[in-house]
Amino acid sequence: MAERLLNLDSIDDALAVLGSGDENIKKIEREFGVCAVCRGTEIKVTGEEAAVDGAGRAIDAMLQLWRSKTPLDEQALHYCISLAASGDEGRVKELTGDFIALTAKGKPVRPKTLGQKAYIDAIRANTITFGVGPAGTGKTYLAVAMAVRAFKSHEIARIILTRPAVEAGEKLGFLPGDLQNKVDPYLRPLYDGLFEMLGPDTYQKLLEKGVIEVAPLAYMRGRTLDDSFIILDEAQNTTPEQMKMFLTRMGMNSKVVVNGDVTQIDLPEKSRSGLIEATAILKNIEGIACVRLSDKDVVRHRLVQEIVRAYEKAGAKRQAAGRTRAHRS
Repeated sequence: MAERLLNLDSIDDALAVLGSGDENIKKIEREFGVCAVCRGTEIKVTGEEAAVDGAGRAIDAMLQLWRSKTPLDEQALHYCISLAASGDEGRVKELTGDFIALTAKGKPVRPKTLGQKAYIDAIRANTITFGVGPAGTGKTYLAVAMAVRAFKSHEIARIILTRPAVEAGEKLGFLPGDLQNKVDPYLRPLYDGLFEMLGPDTYQKLLEKGVIEVAPLAYMRGRTLDDSFIILDEAQNTTPEQMKMFLTRMGMNSKVVVNGDVTQIDLPEKSRSGLIEATAILKNIEGIACVRLSDKDVVRHRLVQEIVRAYEKAGAKRQAAGRTRAHRS
């Protein structure tokens, strides 16, 4: 049995590590198979040597986030544990100094994972950034936050958000209303991000002035988009022709972010995804970056991460079975 004493700076630090109803420290105990006892500002962790070391490193990561004013919610705790398990807990400090913007309610927006940090850094440094990853990794939300930041700092004059109106089991023709009413459900995630960043009143004013445009991808054809921050969401559902059309709309002093999840392609069977093709064709061009996010970067409910991981495992098994059948034949 091994033992480690962790001396904290204050009672506030101890309360943050313990969590409401001691939930945080109980989670540490379950994940690493250790016993943790807190007395005042001292935490004693006992168990197998490797487990005690891992738990101590997870607590160190938690303290770094807490002292940088990052709430130790369930997602943050889960991420600290995963970093400690992979030996990357020291990198948590990379997340503590980055700030993107404030929401309309004054909530700070920061990257919550190393993958998100790489994504934000790529947007800052490049003209075109591809963000490829599963649901819940914050691709759209962070891109919208970066767009609002660029607008408020007068780097660009317009924010343009678009996505392909590809049915995922539904048919546009059966939806009520005119064309705008029919495509609005597809654009809802983009609206939601803008509402949170700007507030509904400011959003509506900017929309009426033409500063913000939210439209289906088909509306981009034939245009040149200067001085704009342009976000293409759900890009896995573009065809190669649509993707080429979109990327060649970019004008002077513009920035483009293209997001998608290649595991959720809703195109007709045998159709190629423009996102997959573009990231392969454009990978060696200066000024274009591709950041691949993973299940570790999921910042929604913990179960979302588990769901993504389960589907990835099932997909890998199907591919392996397919290769085996092809080899036998």
